[in-house]
Amino acid sequence: MDRINDRYLKENQVAENGLLDRRLFLKKGLQFGVITSLASTASLVSAKENDDVLKKKSSDLTWMHEPGMPFSTYGQPSKFEDNVLRYPSVNEAVPGNGVSWTPLHLMEGVITANGLHFERHHNGVPQINPKKHRLLIHGLVKKDLIFTIDDLLRYPMQSKTCFIECGGNSNAGWHSQPSMSEAGYFNGMASCSEWTGIPLSVLLDEVGTSKKAKWLIAEGADAFAMQASIPIKKALDDAFLALYQNGERIRPENGYPVRLIVPGWEGVLNVKWLHRLKLTNRPVMARNETSRYTELQPSGKARMFTFVMEAKSLITSPSAHMILKQSDLYQITGLAWSGRGKIKKVEVSADDGNSWAEAELQEPILDRAFTRFRIPWHWNGKPAVLKSRATDETGYVQPERKKLVMERGRQGFFHYNAIINWRVDGDGFVSHVYDKDETKKTDSDISIDSDWD
Repeated sequence: MDRINDRYLKENQVAENGLLDRRLFLKKGLQFGVITSLASTASLVSAKENDDVLKKKSSDLTWMHEPGMPFSTYGQPSKFEDNVLRYPSVNEAVPGNGVSWTPLHLMEGVITANGLHFERHHNGVPQINPKKHRLLIHGLVKKDLIFTIDDLLRYPMQSKTCFIECGGNSNAGWHSQPSMSEAGYFNGMASCSEWTGIPLSVLLDEVGTSKKAKWLIAEGADAFAMQASIPIKKALDDAFLALYQNGERIRPENGYPVRLIVPGWEGVLNVKWLHRLKLTNRPVMARNETSRYTELQPSGKARMFTFVMEAKSLITSPSAHMILKQSDLYQITGLAWSGRGKIKKVEVSADDGNSWAEAELQEPILDRAFTRFRIPWHWNGKPAVLKSRATDETGYVQPERKKLVMERGRQGFFHYNAIINWRVDGDGFVSHVYDKDETKKTDSDISIDSDWD
């Protein structure tokens, strides 16, 4: 690279194929953008010294010479960011049944904007009048109680930043051939928000939970009447009823007027449009607990009630469809998360796993929330394979795809958390690849479902 000599690179290299000390840019005071070459110091100085050039450029900036837009009652993204959108995939026969992915590859930080949070609907988004909505808690309790939304809004609340991930997120990874979609459009059924609401234990204490109660059945008020079974121990531990998302009232597609949040567990349990909680001594065995989420294992046994979303990481930049324009210094960045707690470390490889370097984790590192990681990389212009590997505070390590398939078999559809590989070709184009010995299978080797969560 022209601006950083070979000795400098060698002194800061910590792994093969160009991965550098994760603290390099902090130590040296350098700044760089996502998939953007370092600016030339010479060109910056030249521009500052050339008043004529600056004046000519400013004359073309019409927004510096005319009044701007008036105030608005609710801010909207810039029209120049119109590509940062959720990508929907719906059932043509039932338009209200489908998903929309969060564009993780186009985002920074760890918080997902409310309008970009992924969606999963079974029969459309109900337009619920909060004045008419009620929450019933009944079953194995001392007394049934019905709460209005106004009732709930009077309770003391708590906030927690946590991710929600659909159990079917990244399920394209079970296919025999790698997905060619952008990173967020096959891994984007995961989002992270600050949720604010009432600890479920507070309301369960009011109704008086029977010792016989082992399960909590949550039901939504949508036309599908989604039901999910949650162990009472988890319900009393850290589950809560969210009324706010990122500081504003939850939007309809994310569960307005009230949503159940079950931190770290699969998305289907975070029931939207919540209107009923029934305490029982057994799970309800609903459709999403029998025909879905029950996966045949190589042993012949079925895997049920998996619940926890295991540690996972994803390089969001560079990732599929991006182009590195020249050999230079780049930032590798991405997200990691675990349903078991905090992310302990993320390692990155630029040589297909032959060597690894530890990435810098962006503070704050929160329990069961997205964690942003970064590491500088000098691309030498030759083909490379990038991958990231997360380890959480329990010691669990994100597996390679080959290991996951070997352990779980090829009949699965949910809970895919294998390491994802991005290949950078010699021309700088980035694509999704599997390990070389994994692409010999055919699609008939694997069971593919048409549902998502």
